[in-house]
Amino acid sequence: MKTLVSVTEESVRAAAEQILAVIKRKPDAVIALGALCGEETVLRELSRRAEAEAVSLDTVRFFAVCAFDGLSPDDPAGVGARLAEALMRPSGAGKSDLLLPEADDPAEYDEKLRAAGGIDLALLGLGDNARVGFNEPATPYDSHTHLQKLTDRTKKELAPFFGGEEKVPPRGVTMGFRELCAAREIVVIAHGEQKSKALYHMLYARDDSVYPAAFLQLPANVTVYADTGAAKLLGEKHFDAVVFNGD
Repeated sequence: MKTLVSVTEESVRAAAEQILAVIKRKPDAVIALGALCGEETVLRELSRRAEAEAVSLDTVRFFAVCAFDGLSPDDPAGVGARLAEALMRPSGAGKSDLLLPEADDPAEYDEKLRAAGGIDLALLGLGDNARVGFNEPATPYDSHTHLQKLTDRTKKELAPFFGGEEKVPPRGVTMGFRELCAAREIVVIAHGEQKSKALYHMLYARDDSVYPAAFLQLPANVTVYADTGAAKLLGEKHFDAVVFNGD
């Protein structure tokens, strides 16, 4: 695992560059996208860089990491709308290029991933309780795409998107760790002091599902892009690079 710590703007640019490099190598790459924990800043930068470098995203196959159960794909608080706002519309890619998991048949989503050849790169954020997607604490490593009841802590974290905790859907559907950890590359974005404990547990906790993000210690090709706020609890042994431009 590589941990790169810099000011927010630098980590966003570096993460977008890594994703764009995969797309340049493989124009029909399979990219898994999170959208609820800061990933959108990277997606906006990816869209900007793709346009500046004349790299088309039309043939990229995008899979959302998670979605809310019972929420319309067009609901502005939903994952599909948030991904469209951050990446699809600015880049010119159509909604047909983005797939969302559905609660009525989660196994079908895994079948679509397998048919596409698996995930080339997964862009992930960290929930405040170290969840990944909607993989809440106690989610086992051998989980596949599944329906998940959201914890009170997750609903509190997501409340600003919905105008109140009581309006957050009670359940979501999410890729499991079997799919996510099989990705050929994983990019984790962690920004702000509110993510410092989750990032600390991701790097230091036992991979026993108490802190789900700790399962990301297992794949070989994981790069963490953290800003200085999120990295405040880390020991320097996890710093592959530290850039304090303008900080």
